[in-house]
Amino acid sequence: MFGLIKTWKALEAKGIMGINRRNADYVLKYNKRNLYPIVDDKIITKERAIEAGIDVPEMYGVIETEKDIDKLKDIVKDHVDFVVKPAQGAGGDGILVIADRFEGRYRTVSGKIMTHDEIEHQISNILTGLYSLGGHRDRALIEYRVTPDPIFKSISYEGVPDIRIIVLMGYPVMAMLRLPTRQSGGKANLHQGAIGVGVDLATGITLRGTWLNNKIAKHPDTTNAVDSVQLPNWDGFMKLAAGCYELCGLGYIGVDMVLDQDKGPLILELNARPGLNIQIANDCGLTHRTHAVENRLEELKKKGIQETPEERVRFAQDLFGHIPPHA
Repeated sequence: MFGLIKTWKALEAKGIMGINRRNADYVLKYNKRNLYPIVDDKIITKERAIEAGIDVPEMYGVIETEKDIDKLKDIVKDHVDFVVKPAQGAGGDGILVIADRFEGRYRTVSGKIMTHDEIEHQISNILTGLYSLGGHRDRALIEYRVTPDPIFKSISYEGVPDIRIIVLMGYPVMAMLRLPTRQSGGKANLHQGAIGVGVDLATGITLRGTWLNNKIAKHPDTTNAVDSVQLPNWDGFMKLAAGCYELCGLGYIGVDMVLDQDKGPLILELNARPGLNIQIANDCGLTHRTHAVENRLEELKKKGIQETPEERVRFAQDLFGHIPPHA
């Protein structure tokens, strides 16, 4: 019993945020329920982002009903590769990534050959709500397939690495790079076996990684070091993430982004209940950082000041960065 109290106090001192604190002090406090559809539905998120001039993977088409499935051939006829996603999916489930065509069939990113009927069946499953939050009927989104920047080649296995930035009231507070592995089936999902690597907010240089909740220094498949990698266009990622507060109105979110080799930083999706593994990847607790942002907001409120996304990024980088960006 005393050992548990000691452990809890040690975690508290490090500012480690638990699920209860996240839900009570941040998700419930800063995220209005009526705004959840903006982030829970990828199609709505994408439409809002396009209206705001924020870069996202191009949407080729939407399938809403069983009857609409017949439109699939027309939607993908000009695209050799594409991605099929449930609009309200969670955890990467139900996503189908087509990388190529083969003899009138489709080749997935993992090399599996699929018929057109099999893809239609997958879409039918999406529509029934098999992968949606709460099992409700859903829509299928067909979109541009991201080609990862070559910088990730040595530290990723297939799939598309992504960057998650936790944002509180428009202030980035913590970031990690998620790298697909063989175990995760090429998906950048930590619960399925992807690696989470902390990222210095100031510079965009990667820190140590976490894999299956254990700290690691090398990618299990490529055996290359995952730390000390400079992510390109880091300030661009930070500004994109900070601007998502204005986009959705939710105060506590996870912003998921990718780096496309041709199109640069793109927003994939937003999450109103971001996970807490990011703390392990950064070897740092969220609570001290979120409290610093809340104190900043109190100071600015007294002065009647609201900061721009650029000012919020500079504040976060100066306060939370390991290496000063403006030295």
